[in-house]
Amino acid sequence: MVEQLMLSVVDQSPVRDGDSAGDALRDTIELAAVVEKLGYQRYWLAEHHSIANFAGTSPEVLIGQVAARTKTIRVGSGGVMLSHYSAFKVAENFRMLEALYPGRIDLGIGRAPGSDQLTNAALSYPKRPADISHFPQQVTDVIGHLGGNLDSGHVFSGIRAGPVPTGMPHVWLLGSRYESAYMAASLGLPFAYAHFFGLGVEEGPQIVDGYRKSFQPSEYLSEPKVNIGVQVLCADTEEAALRIASSRNLARLKSVTGRARGVPTIEEALAYEYASNEVAYTQQYTRLCVDGAPEQVKERLDELAKMYQTQDLSIVTICYAFADRVRSYELVAQVCGLEKRPDCC
Repeated sequence: MVEQLMLSVVDQSPVRDGDSAGDALRDTIELAAVVEKLGYQRYWLAEHHSIANFAGTSPEVLIGQVAARTKTIRVGSGGVMLSHYSAFKVAENFRMLEALYPGRIDLGIGRAPGSDQLTNAALSYPKRPADISHFPQQVTDVIGHLGGNLDSGHVFSGIRAGPVPTGMPHVWLLGSRYESAYMAASLGLPFAYAHFFGLGVEEGPQIVDGYRKSFQPSEYLSEPKVNIGVQVLCADTEEAALRIASSRNLARLKSVTGRARGVPTIEEALAYEYASNEVAYTQQYTRLCVDGAPEQVKERLDELAKMYQTQDLSIVTICYAFADRVRSYELVAQVCGLEKRPDCC
């Protein structure tokens, strides 16, 4: 018997070609209200900088907007790129959110810069970008500030991050490499693996297995907890799903080749003349995506859940039309048997 999937959402706030970032952000808030009703568990907002395809530069701002529009769904970052920021300030931001929306806030922490090197420098200017070797200490500092329990020998043990909430956000470590997995394991934190990144996913199951085998119980978590982020496009038929996904595929290609200007229309995507190397790249990328009719998507999600040994999956859906995104999440919720929350908002 196949276990019930627990599904969540990661939203990168994709920008349609010809529309504004404001349109994309309003779509994000609207989509959160929709998926809450459909029965999704969490809604995480991504952080990207200086990328034309994505409007989500400040997840901590969007979290407040999404939480205000919803009532029960957990809302969080997927994730905050901690190396750019002060651990103390990140803790204060998320203490503020937890105080406003108690019991609903997640702090997902990422190790990658979420940008190119020049943008990375701009995020730190006039200071130098942080040495990534400090990242483990930043993570433990954030946790200490959030819980108000920094080690007594810590240089900042005498200060308190405010405001003081009634609880503490759930902290996750996000990543797509062994380093993040083993750090999450050593700190006793839950780990969210970004299968949808498409970077070295052939090692994904081994990375997650390494996390489980190395996990050290902590005061926050007694046993390993894994979430897998997956790129999905579901439509009423396989043909329709592949047609709609063509806009995402071209957006991805243009982004990795430095030509991003937003998610193109389906018509533009279908008319685009791919060079042979672009065909090869797109074929490799789409093998990682779960695109198809509802039963096809459900079968593939079950396979991924079995491969990673977790029923906890997060769905990333990117395409040109907002209505197609909404329909995809609706169909996935239906075929996976999510329980609706008709009176949630």
